[in-house]
Amino acid sequence: MNKIQLPKTNFQIPEISLGCMSLPENTKESMEIIHQALDSGINLLDTADLYQKGINESNVGKAIAGRRDQVLISSKVGNEWRPDGSGWDWNPKKAYILKAVDESLKRLQTDYLDFYLLHGGTIDDPWDETLEAFEILKEKGKIRAFGISSIRPNVVRNVLKQNPPALFMTQYSPLDRRPEESIFPMIRESESRVLVRGSLAKGILLDKPTKEYLNFSEAEVEEIREIIYGSGFDPQAVLLRFGLEEPAIASLSVGSSSVEQVSRLAKAYELSQEVPSSTIKELRDRIPVSKYGAHR
Repeated sequence: MNKIQLPKTNFQIPEISLGCMSLPENTKESMEIIHQALDSGINLLDTADLYQKGINESNVGKAIAGRRDQVLISSKVGNEWRPDGSGWDWNPKKAYILKAVDESLKRLQTDYLDFYLLHGGTIDDPWDETLEAFEILKEKGKIRAFGISSIRPNVVRNVLKQNPPALFMTQYSPLDRRPEESIFPMIRESESRVLVRGSLAKGILLDKPTKEYLNFSEAEVEEIREIIYGSGFDPQAVLLRFGLEEPAIASLSVGSSSVEQVSRLAKAYELSQEVPSSTIKELRDRIPVSKYGAHR
């Protein structure tokens, strides 16, 4: 597994990360998936306090017991569960972030997080105190680096001006090329890098039934899938290479809900090394580019 050096940190991350949101709540099954990922060289685990009301973080913590030094952990904050469990509310305030991190650390059975990401955000958030909270946590040694999970160009632009994070997390795939217009160019010129989610487009470009996706009709999605299958390379390998060809991207966070899916992911990553840049360029030339209609 190739590793990428992050400009704002002294450590490297693998080109493929395990998106933990898809993990089953069953502890044994979850642990088996994580162990398979680690054994495959996928040692960045991307979780969040929101997932399964904390169960996800707890299962990650149990899975890495005794292996913490082999693992990079990324978790997220900002979605606060209501006391009655009926849902969650957005809370990017400093006081909440400073409190929530301790709960995540306890569930993950670790003294520190490698990455702590704000799990969303709007241009109207209190960014001064939000970013101050992350700096406080870095000074206290509770996190090594921070990040922002956002698909909003205006948020990315604002945070880059104030305090560039180690990572931005955003959605990107052949069916969602919106970051190409402004987000990726901005990040390329900075010391930040991108952790991508959604690189497999929920599987509808692979083996799941086609359906509408963003501004693409079902027929258009089917046509794009045929282009990928007609490339002559493993389709999942093509999707991975499609993301990793972008210089702003450091890693693709890919979800897996079974050991078999992790094994398939690891194999697809190996095969992706055989996909030439010319194939990806041809795909880009044939697949329409969409743009953000809001939050520009």
